[in-house]
Amino acid sequence: MPEQEQRREGRPPRGPGEGGRGPEGGRGPDRGDRRDDRRGDRGDRGDRGRPEGPPEIELEKLMQDSLYLDNQAHGIVSRMRDMDSGTKSQLRRLYSAVRRAVRAPDSERQHEFVMLRARLAYTIARHGLRSLDQLEKLLLQVTRKNDMRGYERFRDLFEAIVAYNE
Repeated sequence: MPEQEQRREGRPPRGPGEGGRGPEGGRGPDRGDRRDDRRGDRGDRGDRGRPEGPPEIELEKLMQDSLYLDNQAHGIVSRMRDMDSGTKSQLRRLYSAVRRAVRAPDSERQHEFVMLRARLAYTIARHGLRSLDQLEKLLLQVTRKNDMRGYERFRDLFEAIVAYNE
């Protein structure tokens, strides 16, 4: 208990009443104001420490330029190594799902890719794989376009990511 008192000595008073408690013994109305002030301070600092998101992958360029595809795969793998850990098995599972979706019959392919996007979003959120956000956005573009060449190029990109990540 004495340690806590020593730590509190250097702090400014919390507000009305002892320990920032209002007349009813609960938190006073000023607590919400302080919270807003702290948020304002964070906004002033900017997003230091957080890597700025990379530019979106352009589907048309991906479909036309193999070197662009290769560069994007390298970029994603580089971000994965910087931001995420333990993603090899998740990537391989997702890549298997991509391959199955590409092989699906024409009438089912778009649906398979819609479900793949949901699975990718879940994996990103569940395992904190923020480096794969670009792939999720690209997958939305590919699914909306509903073109076999786009699906194949997405598969190729994913294959390159898995290969470079090994």
